[in-house]
Amino acid sequence: MTAHTLRLDHLVVSARTLDEGTQYVADTLGVAPSGGGAHPSMRTHNRLLNLWGGAYLEVIAIDPGADEPANARARLFALDDPATHARLESGPYLSHWVARVERPKNLALWQQQYPARISTVVPMTRGDFTWSLTVADDGAFPAWQDAGGGVVPSLIQWDTPRHPSDVLPETGLALKALKGWHPQADIVVQQLQWLGAAPLIALESTDGAPALAADIETPGGLRTLR
Repeated sequence: MTAHTLRLDHLVVSARTLDEGTQYVADTLGVAPSGGGAHPSMRTHNRLLNLWGGAYLEVIAIDPGADEPANARARLFALDDPATHARLESGPYLSHWVARVERPKNLALWQQQYPARISTVVPMTRGDFTWSLTVADDGAFPAWQDAGGGVVPSLIQWDTPRHPSDVLPETGLALKALKGWHPQADIVVQQLQWLGAAPLIALESTDGAPALAADIETPGGLRTLR
């Protein structure tokens, strides 16, 4: 098991369009995401919402205006997966979460040491921010022994001194609990413990599909984002 406990960096809401995702979050939490920008290498774009304690929420969608080079890699967070497209027909949803690897631990070196457990590390940029993110070659969500579905986190390491939460407007929103359900919860928890991410999520077994929910304290009371 890793000796370094991770931090929750951000939650991911997938959407067909940024406007749909923004409206869903605004309806649920009472505050609309804003700002954000484009990820040129992934042909995606996003909007962000600050959460108390150095975390944030990201609404992400395929960028219809991005170039599509012939050798483009698969988009992150399973956005090219037909199953994701089918799920998004029913509306935006909390699809994934990302855990932060703090220095002095080096994410790229860690991945090289354990390539079977950690996906490829991809350098990314958005505006003045640069970071490294684990993205499977096929763009799928992280998995361990075929157990994934968005419940196992992607890993991120920021290369710039500022974090998005440092520059996003205050919202009065605070993540109280991240919950997950998985039909192979016993396998998923093994990977969470190995990563040092188990304390960040309350995981339960289910007979249904993998799912996430975030209980968020808002000025209007406790709301749940699913």
